[in-house]
Amino acid sequence: MVLHGALLFSQGRICYTRGMFVDVAQVFVKAGKGGNGAVSFRHEKYIDKGGPDGGDGGRGGNVVFVASKDVNTLLAFRYKPELKARPGQDGAKRNKRGRSGEDLYVKVPQGTLVMRDGRVVADLVEDGQEVIIARGGDGGFGNAHFKSSTRQAPRIAELGEPGDEFEAKLELKLLADVGLVGFPNAGKSTFLSVVTNARPAIANYEFTTLSPNLGVADIDDTSLLIADIPGLIEGASEGKGLGDQFLRHVERTAVLLHMIDSYSDDPAARYTAIRRELAQYSASLAQRPEIIALTKCEGLDDELITMQRDALKAVAPHAQIVAISSQTHQGTAELLRLLARAVAEYRQQEVAEAEQDTDDMPVIRLSEQEVEEAWTVEPMPSYTAADTEPAFVVRGTKIEKFARRTNLTQPEAVNRLRDIMKKMGITHELIRQGATNQSIIHIAGQELTLAE
Repeated sequence: MVLHGALLFSQGRICYTRGMFVDVAQVFVKAGKGGNGAVSFRHEKYIDKGGPDGGDGGRGGNVVFVASKDVNTLLAFRYKPELKARPGQDGAKRNKRGRSGEDLYVKVPQGTLVMRDGRVVADLVEDGQEVIIARGGDGGFGNAHFKSSTRQAPRIAELGEPGDEFEAKLELKLLADVGLVGFPNAGKSTFLSVVTNARPAIANYEFTTLSPNLGVADIDDTSLLIADIPGLIEGASEGKGLGDQFLRHVERTAVLLHMIDSYSDDPAARYTAIRRELAQYSASLAQRPEIIALTKCEGLDDELITMQRDALKAVAPHAQIVAISSQTHQGTAELLRLLARAVAEYRQQEVAEAEQDTDDMPVIRLSEQEVEEAWTVEPMPSYTAADTEPAFVVRGTKIEKFARRTNLTQPEAVNRLRDIMKKMGITHELIRQGATNQSIIHIAGQELTLAE
């Protein structure tokens, strides 16, 4: 979503500015490839061929996202849709290790979700929080690494591993204590401009607010971060109007403030309609603590306000209802105090539930070593009886890592990979499933036969 009108975070303050607001972006991330190991031998006077001295390749650079309060939009990713870290350098003679590639640090707004193939891989919420989004590949070992008492002149050097690369979807969800919801022209922007330092666009027509606005409200000894989204209409959760595009920005709020124009013919119907849209968008959002504000009460007599309040009580019997006027500041301080208490209670409940989940939920997991060493062997789906030799696919973290680092042009390196497969029990399983010496084995994009 790209809209005009955005917020800037500067030195801990929030202010409104004209610009581009982008809350969804696609970006290609690619970590650096590891450098290749070197095959080299010492050359000394009177010694035709000395021992191996090929150095290891350097590690590829990581792509690191950093949450920053100084960034409020994903606009930058429209102009830079590719993020690539530097590769590691190759190893060199005299046991010189290649230089590691520099990590690429990328600032993103607080509240940014990073998704890969529809799965959340990072949720950056704290200022300064760093997450490695794409990890650089390890450098390959040079031939000096493979010297032993039985192998004095190894001609083996590993390839550097490729770094992670994928299309990432970025989604910004504003972080706020209070989310303002209501129909267009319900008085949300006016309220925000009065109780906070935000300066949203205000006019007496629908959809004045075209982008989310944030403001900080100070009350007593605390502060509230309040988010105003475009007004909702019936069918918003299904894509009608503007509000559905911004409902994500109230998903993280602790409390919802329903703002209803006191001049409405049927305030209960308006409240019910908004509740229905929230429930259809997110069941958890509909269960969020809420307070109702009857807005624009200046000049209305107490009897009419009581009638509107009673109508709302009939459909929301447990909700707190406050009559306010943003113009005269009537009821605004009382409302902010109610919101502050509700936010504090919700945050405390969140902490308690998180601690209970940690204490009570049994966690059974394999060790990192067990996960790394696990492997599977499967026949190639394309194999038919007409094929001369069966083909197989081997998968597993550890064996794939070795395969990616194997230079198949080096016979010694290929035989080393075969030895590793034998020690891990993979060769035995391949033979059990019908593999022959000439069967093609596929591992991490590499192909080799079971034997020479």
